[in-house]
Amino acid sequence: MARTLVVGDIHGCLDELRALLAEVEFRPGQDALVSVGDLVNKGPDSVGVVRLVRALGGRAVLGNHDDLVLRCVAARRAGDDDAFGDGVRRIAKRLDEADVAWLESLPLTIVLDELRAIVVHAGLVPGVPLGSQVREHVFTMRSLRSDGSPTKRIEEGVPWASLWPGPELVLFGHDAVRGLQRWPYAIGLDTGCVYGGRLTALLLPERKLVSVPATRVWAEPGKGVAKQQARDDRTLKKLGK
Repeated sequence: MARTLVVGDIHGCLDELRALLAEVEFRPGQDALVSVGDLVNKGPDSVGVVRLVRALGGRAVLGNHDDLVLRCVAARRAGDDDAFGDGVRRIAKRLDEADVAWLESLPLTIVLDELRAIVVHAGLVPGVPLGSQVREHVFTMRSLRSDGSPTKRIEEGVPWASLWPGPELVLFGHDAVRGLQRWPYAIGLDTGCVYGGRLTALLLPERKLVSVPATRVWAEPGKGVAKQQARDDRTLKKLGK
């Protein structure tokens, strides 16, 4: 039976992605690979991640770090990329035209009809049709305020996913501070791999969580991320992952 592997934020962690694919015995040409975005930046080999996902026929939604690199590519073409950090500029320089074209083609959402699931990078505002979701919200929101408006700040509201009514299951990333999230109709898969946590995915249709540990800390995590990583490790160990 064909399976779909939906992978959390990779952030250039190529070795961890390969380990995750080996863990689930991924079958190219039979199984489908889908990324929740943020394939690039912060980790050691962003270009390698893009090329592996492409080579496997994988799909992805646009993440805010993917968008950042694309904006750097555009600025570099215009001869003025000084506003971007050295790491982002290095990625933009190494991407070839096919890599850039693939990243530019990424949608904001992917609907997996047969699995009754939606893939998005950061979040969706309940009650707003997919085609009417605001681009900025889709790849930066984390919470909903008491008035229902989205915000990227955790302390300004409750997890948007806790209020998602379904019936579609939404799979998302972006929120390493909250880490692994399991709500009735939404699952957050960002378990901070690039910060020394784990790379986590959901295997469909069985809805099985799988994860592999980071090989090292590639970017220094904040205190909130570090605390959440410890909680995620305990949770995933209980699940036998």
